[in-house]
Amino acid sequence: MDYKNAVRNLLTAAAILGAIAVASVMTVAQVKAPARRAVAAERKSGRDPFKKYEPVVKANASTSKLEPPTIQVRIDRYRAQKMAAASAHVAPPKPTTALLLSEMQVTGIFRTPRGWAAMVEATPIKLSYVIYPGETFFDGQLVAIEESRLVFRRDIIWTDGRREKVVEIKALRQPSTVDAMTSAKTPTNTPAPESEKPAVPEKQ
Repeated sequence: MDYKNAVRNLLTAAAILGAIAVASVMTVAQVKAPARRAVAAERKSGRDPFKKYEPVVKANASTSKLEPPTIQVRIDRYRAQKMAAASAHVAPPKPTTALLLSEMQVTGIFRTPRGWAAMVEATPIKLSYVIYPGETFFDGQLVAIEESRLVFRRDIIWTDGRREKVVEIKALRQPSTVDAMTSAKTPTNTPAPESEKPAVPEKQ
């Protein structure tokens, strides 16, 4: 009798443990199912499921790019910074810090003992400057100089305070037809044509 009760108790305990195990498996499956669906959705969208999730910030319809100050305001600010640097006996900022990337044209690229350098013309003030990689501007920085172009990192500031960095490339300015014609000069070492000598009458 005791044997039968022991077997019955064991079977009951086994049944209870089996039910608990089945319930646990179903619960884990239900918990993991949304995660699997999320991973599948991310794979479909092209996003790396193992990369930390970064929420996409959508720009508001009222958000726009912050317009830079005028060239005169930037020049006045540069002069004030230059005077402050002179008073503090430190190196003054370069004039290019007052220029926008859109206000420059690349007129020449050449090698120097310091490496690659470029000659740029500030179109608003018609002045030229020699710049090197790392040079800063009002809205960006020169990253690299290549044989026929300059690579910049441009800063875009939005009215809501956000900042974006984009790559901007400026190619070497090609001479126009007028420049090519005016640059073509007659070599100075070309001998001048000899003037014709008057004929000497022969003696009779």
